[in-house]
Amino acid sequence: MWGPLFGLPWGDLGGPFPTLPGRGGERGAGPAPGQRGGCGFCLCHLLSVNKPLAIPPVSAGAGPGLSCRRTSLAAEAMAGSGGRLPLALLAPVAAGARALARGLVFLCSERCAWLLGAPCLRRAYHAWLAGAVLLGPLLHPFANPHAILANQRNFFSRTFVASAWGWTCILAGGFALLVSYGATGRALAPLRPLARLAVGTGLQLAAAAAFGLVEELTGYCYAPLPAGTLLPPVPDRPGCLAAGHRWRGYLPSRPTFLLTFCSLLLAEELAVFRRYLARGHPAGTPLRLVFLLNVLLLALWNLLLLGTAVYGPAYGPQLVGAAVATLAWYLTYQGWYRARWSPGRPGAGLFLKGELRA
Repeated sequence: MWGPLFGLPWGDLGGPFPTLPGRGGERGAGPAPGQRGGCGFCLCHLLSVNKPLAIPPVSAGAGPGLSCRRTSLAAEAMAGSGGRLPLALLAPVAAGARALARGLVFLCSERCAWLLGAPCLRRAYHAWLAGAVLLGPLLHPFANPHAILANQRNFFSRTFVASAWGWTCILAGGFALLVSYGATGRALAPLRPLARLAVGTGLQLAAAAAFGLVEELTGYCYAPLPAGTLLPPVPDRPGCLAAGHRWRGYLPSRPTFLLTFCSLLLAEELAVFRRYLARGHPAGTPLRLVFLLNVLLLALWNLLLLGTAVYGPAYGPQLVGAAVATLAWYLTYQGWYRARWSPGRPGAGLFLKGELRA
């Protein structure tokens, strides 16, 4: 009676051996000659599904009870360990996915750094910006009027264009700070890129004030009134707006100015990463991710600039806005920043003298 409790057949403990149905034997008959213990019922098959069993060492004369226990291990690996097997495989899969993502980040950052750091490609990029503003309006008859950029109040314009300078300062400033500190190890090295961003902020405010002044000097007060109704003369823009009317004047496109200036600034600030990598400075995954975020922002600015040029309401104001932005970039990055008493160009003071410029 104790045989099934220990996972041993009945014949091993001298108890009655039940004959399996369908084999032609009588009840109470023993095992067949030459077969010790037969193939009796083992309780360990039931216990091994829920918990593992302690298996003693196998001896030369081990009976079928130990063979039954060894069989229970296979059942445990296939059935009882069903909840633990995926967890054991999860760690290698996660490690492989992490290594793959890290490899993609390194590969993309290397290729983008090479493209943005090549002088010939930077000149081609400036030609692309000029062509997008000059020739973009010619594509208006062939553009899809139901495209997302055709709506001037689309998600990207409402989210990014109005605050384009803020997005540029956050991402480009963070990248410049990391590169400056990583190349020199000095705490005061990031002051130069911060100074360049401060100069850019001043140019943004000056351009907005100049555009408003041009609109006020060239404008007039307008209000939709019934026929025959005279509009009282309003000499200035504040009085016109206070009276509930509209002021119409020549206003250069501020979105075009912002997108063009931010694109030129990002192209200049990101070009230094090629020399940074070539000199073997520390460039871990966080720095490369920040660099790729700046590359995505640069691509977004170019897409929105092309959409503004194609679907914009007026050609002249867009052209003036892009021209003012290009002039501001040229006076700073190609003019003043080359002087001694200036914030300096991107990469100034970060590399040894005599190194080839990108």
